[in-house]
Amino acid sequence: MIARAALAFAFIASFIAPAAAEMDAATEAKLKQVLAGPQRSDASKARDAHRHPVETLKFFGLNQNMTVIEIWPEAGWYTEVLAPLMKDSGRYIAADFDPAASAGAKRMSDALKAKFASEPAAYGKAETGILFPMANKLAPAPAGTADMILTFRNIHNWMARDQQDVMFKSFFDTLKPGGTLGVVEHRAPADQPQDPKAKSGYVREDAAIAMAEKAGFKLVKSSEINANPKDTKDYPKGVWTLPPTLMEGDKDRAKYQAIGESDRFTLLFRKPAG
Repeated sequence: MIARAALAFAFIASFIAPAAAEMDAATEAKLKQVLAGPQRSDASKARDAHRHPVETLKFFGLNQNMTVIEIWPEAGWYTEVLAPLMKDSGRYIAADFDPAASAGAKRMSDALKAKFASEPAAYGKAETGILFPMANKLAPAPAGTADMILTFRNIHNWMARDQQDVMFKSFFDTLKPGGTLGVVEHRAPADQPQDPKAKSGYVREDAAIAMAEKAGFKLVKSSEINANPKDTKDYPKGVWTLPPTLMEGDKDRAKYQAIGESDRFTLLFRKPAG
């Protein structure tokens, strides 16, 4: 009886808090090689100290043989790492803007495709799919085909347009059963109300968890890898006051550079296997 109860408890516990995959040694070695690669500018490499790519991707359990989708890469900081990392034994898909939707969307989509074309040795197998609710295009890849979806500093963009629910639902549908979702976002103070439009760029961690759980995800774990206690989150132009944007220009530039990039939460979710 006791043994059966213990087994039942273990089963329930594994469903509530499923174990995370671990990055294998070969992927970690290649990741470090890619981070030092010529496809990355000195400016991109300088941000490693703020964005902790090795620690973050290890936390997510990424491996180079996976099918990985990156949501709205825009300037492509993580793209410069993920696409070359997945090139030989995995699959990298950038969930891009719809170039037919607007001139701005076309500029960003064209810039991403130009990046891929500029260095075929690094990006030759990178793919793009469209995920753009404003144009009613809601799937970057066929349902149930991705092992992992990653999104970096994007939730506030969806909240500004009230599209967070449709985005998280798209991720859930696109992942295989048991697939994982990795999230990094600027963290709002937990003791202040969440602006539903996230106009400052900051999002409460509990609000992000609720969005993912509403779509059906289970939280696996959280990390302080990308935390920054120097970030006071009370700037005149929101999170964009800080590096790398520095929207105040030269005003208090040294002060904001000393703070560094924003305080961020890092979360891993899983789509239930059942």
